[in-house]
Amino acid sequence: MHALAYAPTALIPWLDPETIITAVGPWALLVVCFIVFAETGLLVGFLLPGDTLLVISGLLSHSLAGSEHGVFGMSVWLVALLIGLAAFIGGEVGYLIGHKGGPAVFERKESGLFSRKNVERTNAFFERFGGITVILARFVPIVRTFAPVAAGVGHMPWRRYTLYNLIGAVIWGFGLTMFGYAIGFIPQVAGFVKNYIDLILLAAVGGTALVTLWHYLSERYKAKKAAAAGADADTDATEAQALALDAEVFDRAPDLDGDGKH
Repeated sequence: MHALAYAPTALIPWLDPETIITAVGPWALLVVCFIVFAETGLLVGFLLPGDTLLVISGLLSHSLAGSEHGVFGMSVWLVALLIGLAAFIGGEVGYLIGHKGGPAVFERKESGLFSRKNVERTNAFFERFGGITVILARFVPIVRTFAPVAAGVGHMPWRRYTLYNLIGAVIWGFGLTMFGYAIGFIPQVAGFVKNYIDLILLAAVGGTALVTLWHYLSERYKAKKAAAAGADADTDATEAQALALDAEVFDRAPDLDGDGKH
């Protein structure tokens, strides 16, 4: 069985996997799980690198110097299970926020971390695919962040939502992590990770920070323009109500060919 074996000296010492294991230890997996949870539980997930993070987590679960089970120090099966659990809990929290908060949740449009366009995009997925959007959304950035909230605001039946949420969390959270682990057995991929692991980690951290900053500043700029135009509180409430999905959309059959007919 092939396992990743990292170069003894990293290009960037403080990003060397062995250094990470020593400095972060068991907290590394906790950080990953929190990010996965935040993607659907805290309404800021569209700023986070979910898919990439899961694949990299799987790759880094291969054995390396100082740890038989990679960066996280435990079996990849347990790593994938905990990540999947974090994804499921995040989805449940997102649904609860929408269910309890109602349409008022959508009044925070263009606030820097929230956008009306993101909600409209999510609603379009529900209009096309019905309730299984909860599953499909896991693989679509931005949509996976707002789908649980939109389902909650529209009062999608909780039992059905939870079933779809569980299926999506398993396929996405558990599945992508195991996919990342599997591709680590491909010699070319393993060799690349071996030689450039520190740069991969730097790109993941630095890239996320830059995208987050750009997105935040962009949304803040839009918010200031809207405020200067004199947005009105009553108008906000009316528009927020319009963003709430009708309950019948959750029973709609998927429109797979995109012709608008269900």
